[in-house]
Amino acid sequence: MTADTITAHASGTWELGDLPVHRIGFGAMRLTGSAAFHLGTPSDRERSLAVLRKAVELGVDHIDTAAFYFSSLRSANELINTALSPYPDGLVIAAKVGPYRDHDGEWGTSARPDQLRGHVEENLRQLGRDHLDLVYLRRMRQDSIAEHFGALAELRDAGLIRHLGISGVEPRHLAEALEIAPVVSVQNRYAVDRPDPVDDEVLRLCGEHGIAFVPFYAVAGETGERGATLAHDDAVLSAARAHGVSPAQIRIAWTLHQGPHVLAIPGTGNPDHLVENVAAGALRLTGEELARLDEARRQGG
Repeated sequence: MTADTITAHASGTWELGDLPVHRIGFGAMRLTGSAAFHLGTPSDRERSLAVLRKAVELGVDHIDTAAFYFSSLRSANELINTALSPYPDGLVIAAKVGPYRDHDGEWGTSARPDQLRGHVEENLRQLGRDHLDLVYLRRMRQDSIAEHFGALAELRDAGLIRHLGISGVEPRHLAEALEIAPVVSVQNRYAVDRPDPVDDEVLRLCGEHGIAFVPFYAVAGETGERGATLAHDDAVLSAARAHGVSPAQIRIAWTLHQGPHVLAIPGTGNPDHLVENVAAGALRLTGEELARLDEARRQGG
């Protein structure tokens, strides 16, 4: 079996509320250019459209996006709408709200609770949807998320949102949200080369509550929005050689090995990288490999 024949089915499934998805999904951030947001150069539009269509062909049924994912020439939501609408049955599209970028791409003041409806409606307009399957409240340094999350819960009750998630949070924020409405997913930064006891605890709590944990920048590591890291420690490189795969695939596989409730949403604008990312869902790391990766992560702290 080659990477071209491996589909997202190999990664297993998890339910976001009542929506089953494969554990390998797709992050739309890198569709718009060589780096996210206003960084890098804009992508080739036809190639980005082809990546989205190929992702669905490979069984990807969970796409993560946001209205603030755009470059000078490209909008992730517009690309998704053009490539995939009318949307296939079973495709789950998740969006994030809270952060704000103006038309020049500059970051503005994050949304007040009374502005979140406008953020949701903008995602709906760009995607051509009448509701969003999953909406994350992206915490922007506020101490409490109760008022913001409560505003999203009202939009869920109004039928604009099906399920709710939170992003960039600590354990106390998860507890705060759960007192207001069900949380089906938490999206935090998490990677094999980024030890963080707070996020380790969030991961654990999500598993305890049956909530999906969806790391971002799992492949990018410390380079973040600028793209996939080229800095890999010996444990990652050794595992990659043993399996005959790329270091990025090992990073994705390690992510999925953190628990059955952990989903991966690697993003790319490169069709070949997409195929490799999806194929990583079939990788099974040995206990010894996982121990070496975990030890390297601990030492990195």
